[in-house]
Formats: sequence, structure tokens, C-alpha cells
Amino acid sequence: MTYNELTWRHFEQAAHAGELAGDYVRRGAAGNPAHGTWVQFDVRVAPGGGASVVQEARFLAYGCPHVIAVADWVAERAAAVAGALPAVAGALPESVSALQHRFEVPVEKLGRLLVIEDAWRAALSSPYRKA
Repeated sequence: MTYNELTWRHFEQAAHAGELAGDYVRRGAAGNPAHGTWVQFDVRVAPGGGASVVQEARFLAYGCPHVIAVADWVAERAAAVAGALPAVAGALPESVSALQHRFEVPVEKLGRLLVIEDAWRAALSSPYRKA
């Protein structure tokens, strides 16, 4: 399997791997390691002005380099636009189709991107964790 430069960079560095603690943190996960893909997102979503906004995100994941890279990119993108990315219906910063193209994910791995999407939606729709 060959991976593009963006995939390798996010896989090797995974700067947003980890968990969040403190106030306004939500957590969601999807997948199953026994099936080859599991992803968990922690997001800091502070209420403000009537709409929730993603301020920070971290992830944990089990999967191929594409899974790690895309999860890291999603967490980075959420952090890069801190205070400006509405948590609208749990939508990813880009569509699954756009992520597939950006990271050159083969069609046979499309289900793995759907696990990432499910984990992201689960995190944004979960209740706040106790600090």
C-alpha cells in the first residue's frame, strides 16, 4: 500500500493524539479493534451565543495509517479554527468523500472513514464528561 505525503505526515506525527480533561469535554467512539478500526474523539465544546463551538479536539485510534492520519487531521482542523467551527449536527470539517480524495484512501477502505465520521458525531452529541 502506498500513502500520499499528507497521510504519512499525519500518521508519523499524529500531533493531536491523546485525551482531553477539564470542563466542556465530550467523548465519543466508534468501531471495534477486533474488526480492525476503532476511533475515539474527545472534543472541548463550549456553549456560546446559542451555538456550540469546537474549541479543541484529540483522538485515540486503532487502525491503518489512513485511519490515524485522517483522525489526526480532523482533530487538527477542529483546533485550527478554534472558536469558529460550529458543531452543526456533528458534521466533520470535510465530507467523507472529500477526505477520501484528500488522503487518497482506496474505495475498499471507505468503511474506515465512516467509522471516523461515526466517532466524531458520537463525540459531538455526547453529554459533557465530569471534570
